[in-house]
Amino acid sequence: MSAITERELDGYQFTVRPLSSEEGDGYLAEYPDIPGCMSDGETIAEAIANGREALRDCLAVLAESKV
Repeated sequence: MSAITERELDGYQFTVRPLSSEEGDGYLAEYPDIPGCMSDGETIAEAIANGREALRDCLAVLAESKV
């Protein structure tokens, strides 16, 4: 299996939204094309960086689980 390149990750759109105090504050980054792929962070930049790592992990799991 080949590693996922940064360029491939760049091809996925994401959204960032603030989290309410009930949700723990900070920000949530989500990748709508990959159900369940999301991460949060205290800042927008942190949420994006964490989201990108979640995307890498989600894509790796999807690639490994293909029959």
